[in-house]
Amino acid sequence: MQRVLALLLSLAAAPAFAADPVAIVEDAKGKLDVDFMDYVEAGRVVKLGAGDELVLGYLKSCWRETIRGGTVTVGTEQSSVAGGTVRREKTPCDAGKMRLSSDQAAKSGVMVFRAPPRPAAAAAAPEMTIYGVSPVLDIKGGGRVSIARLDQPGEPMAFDVPAQQLTRGSFYDLAKADRALAPGGVYRLSVGERNIVFKVDAEARTGQAPLLSRLIRL
Repeated sequence: MQRVLALLLSLAAAPAFAADPVAIVEDAKGKLDVDFMDYVEAGRVVKLGAGDELVLGYLKSCWRETIRGGTVTVGTEQSSVAGGTVRREKTPCDAGKMRLSSDQAAKSGVMVFRAPPRPAAAAAAPEMTIYGVSPVLDIKGGGRVSIARLDQPGEPMAFDVPAQQLTRGSFYDLAKADRALAPGGVYRLSVGERNIVFKVDAEARTGQAPLLSRLIRL
């Protein structure tokens, strides 16, 4: 009996994993408990003052919400807003393809399985599409970045990103660095042992297009 009681107490004391993030904060104005580039999970409640503004980009539904004032409850595909105003717009994004890094997955309790090697012919198939020519890279810790075009020959774009150059410790915006890729191109992004193959949409926007349209989570 004592062993059973001890087991129940240990389970009750065990830390719970955080929920899988469903949206990212694209902008935050005012005294909020979330900040620019924060990931937020479903069920998160954010209170806004009368002059406060919050912009959320939903990773799977591609809704981009501009919320002013009130109490915001984050949902799985859109927010519930009480006492404030919300403007929603569909933003081009590769819904459901923005994958968790192994570190993010560990924190959210998501299990990561390594896929078996693919045939060479399929190895360059894009895993996701972005809709801005200058992606925002989620590369926690930074490192040596290589972006190699796969559908045409050419020298890869390669550069070092020290941790101190990352926004919020994870994000690097190629638009702010005045770097752009070719619309319609297929690329492999590599940072250390991490890599992903992606496509730039043929009608991708230039400059600082909405974050949701050009975010790559590695």
